Amino acid sequence: MQAQDADLVEVKQSGHALFQGSFLHAYEDTVRLPDGSQSTREYVVHPGAAMIVPILAAPDGSLRVVLERQFRYPIGQVMIEFPAGKRDADESTLVCAQRELQEETGYTGREWARAGVLHPAIAYSTEFIDIWFARQLIPGERRLDAGEFLDVFTASTDELMQWCAQGKITDAKTLTGALWLQNVLSGAWKLEWQSR
Repeated sequence: MQAQDADLVEVKQSGHALFQGSFLHAYEDTVRLPDGSQSTREYVVHPGAAMIVPILAAPDGSLRVVLERQFRYPIGQVMIEFPAGKRDADESTLVCAQRELQEETGYTGREWARAGVLHPAIAYSTEFIDIWFARQLIPGERRLDAGEFLDVFTASTDELMQWCAQGKITDAKTLTGALWLQNVLSGAWKLEWQSR
């Protein structure tokens, strides 16, 4: 915390668990507000995740990205997304990204670069998603988790940006990945690639 933020900080006074699931945990805390009054905060604890922006070089020299179509039960829709998944216990986000890319798409990447981090729901969740780029992709067999169903396809970067602009893609992590991709391709933002 920075010194200039001290007058914004809420301090936990007490708390209790509302729900303990196999994946998510929900809590309610009583907090002291900056003006000395009290309030409650309900929030979900999430283990963190990784998302991958997988870049394929097409035979004609153009770039394509690997995407997925997956039904998302809470909103009742099939969504277009970049590959992603939650971290296992004690797993780095790079290892998570490499595992999820292979499991969901079959691809492995020879080169990887960490772009940054996304906090998708800061008002009510501890979730963070590390954004990774992968290139020099090698196709292979998928290993989907039990109960996981998704379609894998590729799109041009122009198609991706058009779908974002049209509202066909509304997933926050995929929109953030598209923003990173656009800025990387324009040269405005740099990535440090490493062989893995």
